[in-house]
Amino acid sequence: MSESLYSSCAEVLSVCQAAKDDLAALLDPNTGFAPRLRQLCRDQITEAENSASSDVSQEELDVLRMEANTWGLLQAVMPARKTEPEPHIHPRTLLVKNPYTPTSTLAQAIMHSSVLLTELVVVREWLHETAPQPQHPEATTGYWKFTKHNVMQALRTGSGIREGLVKELDPDAMNRGDGRSLAADDAGSEKSLAQALYSFVRAGRLDEAVELCRKAHQPWRAASIRGSLLFQWRAIANEQRDDDGIDDAEDAEGWQGNPRRKLWKSTCARAALNPNLPDPERILYAALAPCPQTFSVLKSACRTWEDHLWAQISILCEEKQTAETIKLGGGFWDGGLAVLENMPSLPSREEDAAEEEEWEKEATSTLETLGSVHVEDGPTADHAFHVSQLAIILDRTSSLLETFAAGLRDGNFDPESSEYPTMTRFFAHLCLYLRMIDIPAPPLATQVILEAYLQVLEAAGQRELIAMYAGALGDNAVERYAMFLTSLELTADVNERRLALTRAREHGLNVHRVAVVTAERTIDRAFELLPQMKGPLPSVIALQATPSDIELLLLRSIEWTTFEDGTYDTALEQATVILRYFLGAGRVSLAKNLVEMLPRELASIDQPEERATEYLHYRQFFTIWDSLDRVVECQSLEVSIMNRDTRAAWLSDYKGLMDQAYDAVVKLLTSDWMMPNETGDRLPARNLKRALELANIVADSRYKLYDDFLHLDGRRLGEYLDAVRRATIAGLEEGGSDPFKIILS
Repeated sequence: MSESLYSSCAEVLSVCQAAKDDLAALLDPNTGFAPRLRQLCRDQITEAENSASSDVSQEELDVLRMEANTWGLLQAVMPARKTEPEPHIHPRTLLVKNPYTPTSTLAQAIMHSSVLLTELVVVREWLHETAPQPQHPEATTGYWKFTKHNVMQALRTGSGIREGLVKELDPDAMNRGDGRSLAADDAGSEKSLAQALYSFVRAGRLDEAVELCRKAHQPWRAASIRGSLLFQWRAIANEQRDDDGIDDAEDAEGWQGNPRRKLWKSTCARAALNPNLPDPERILYAALAPCPQTFSVLKSACRTWEDHLWAQISILCEEKQTAETIKLGGGFWDGGLAVLENMPSLPSREEDAAEEEEWEKEATSTLETLGSVHVEDGPTADHAFHVSQLAIILDRTSSLLETFAAGLRDGNFDPESSEYPTMTRFFAHLCLYLRMIDIPAPPLATQVILEAYLQVLEAAGQRELIAMYAGALGDNAVERYAMFLTSLELTADVNERRLALTRAREHGLNVHRVAVVTAERTIDRAFELLPQMKGPLPSVIALQATPSDIELLLLRSIEWTTFEDGTYDTALEQATVILRYFLGAGRVSLAKNLVEMLPRELASIDQPEERATEYLHYRQFFTIWDSLDRVVECQSLEVSIMNRDTRAAWLSDYKGLMDQAYDAVVKLLTSDWMMPNETGDRLPARNLKRALELANIVADSRYKLYDDFLHLDGRRLGEYLDAVRRATIAGLEEGGSDPFKIILS
């Protein structure tokens, strides 16, 4: 699927969601939601077909074309379902007022009196619009040119007409039962013409079919096709007409159409059932006047699922019109003067409703058979888009969504297939479309479908679109978008993360809640993968190890709650948790990096007091850490070739730094930070690295620092005492024979 199609669909959704309270705008035939998406699919098809470098397969193009057609179907049927129908005169009332009402006007009244018939007529027009491009036969230079040449040659020479060749050139010459036929070339042309005419009838383009007959020098065929037009005579129809001062051609003639259409229809049916006629001829007449009697003939021409749907709907519409006309007595034009003497009485509303309900059941039952019809060409009846189209026609969109969602849950669809992105995109937007125009969509099914489409967007790298579609999940929107942000892990830098979080606000999500949930999910994931800290504190050697990806993920989790001040309280809470872990794991450098990442404003938070104090102590700890680094750095500046003044200056700086570090360490270690908390647990921190002059503090029972040296079978105590020994030896070297001089100085 083209990457641009994702963003284009999102743009349409954004525009239409802004007008979600304007039903007329959403259902507009040109700029509404469904027409816009239909045009996007068509544009994609055109682009792929015109591009020599396109990698879109024919299968993908076919699916896109089906999607475009389905959006067209939605646009065809939804406006009528969502708007109140205009009041129309009942056909019986029409005949009572005017028994000479033309059949065209009567047919319109019959259609308006039935909601289902109106919809089926609309669907038939949609099938005409989406039909394959009609065929165009080769142009001919005359009427049965080759047959005529043979007949004329025989008459001139007196040699007699060739055996098997027709003797006359009238249209019925082949149908007299004598087994005679046209010349081979003419027979081939007749077959091609009949097939082409059928394709025009299938596409609802009767005027072009008539013109094709005239170009083929067969005006009688044109007359046969025009016989399908209903009789119309505005002068006697009591119809309101536009008065622009200029009569059109039809008004000039007074009437148009076929006033004897009933007779024409029976003649077409007889022709379709006549086994002596060629199959293309029979199919053409069955298409012109569809009825149950000729269905088997018409069905033989149906190659695709859409052909079968068109045939069934054409028969349903024609039969409903015929049945209602018969109940009305046919009016003057079908029933003659007898109708004027026996006008039908008006039925009660209950009778009308009962009859309509019974017909709707029959029509529904007929259409349901299309769910399993066998097709010769194209996608099968159980293809998702054909299932969708049939469900839309039957007004079963809720069950359609539930069925698709169940298939997603049960793993019936392969996410790796070329159709999967198209199908999930269509159903996701169908859910949102139905919701916008206030047609019930099952909430759980909608959630499942949108979740599947979100996964498609993630797989396609469409990060900037996730927030929009996650926002449509309602109560689950925050959790779902947070799940997506969590999945970014280390692939997005801090600016990309900030932008992704900002998109949540653009699509109506609670940004602070999204940030908190994302941070919580990230921290939970990191702790699931990181080793649990138990037992003694680790060796300082671990401080030098390169951070792992999981450690960096834990470190950067704090970014989510530090983008905005509204989540600073949560950031402080999460920061202390992460600091405890890093310090307890001996990852001092990571802990130090975390403190440096935190906003300065966190230091001004004073509630809860225990957490604020803990954070203060962490900051003090790293201040001391920096001071000790400065001591070490200053110590490294000592060189053997220093003169007296230089050494004196260095010693002064060194002593000053040592005093500062000492005071800070003593202050920290003698505070409540190292005391057991109310639960008796020691707060984990890296306070085991001691300056040698702090031996008394370590030994002081008030602070219980010595407990930390008694683990690992006393090995840590041995390390500490060895460090004290080396410090004492160094003190003796500087202070002579008095071992306490270095401490007291």
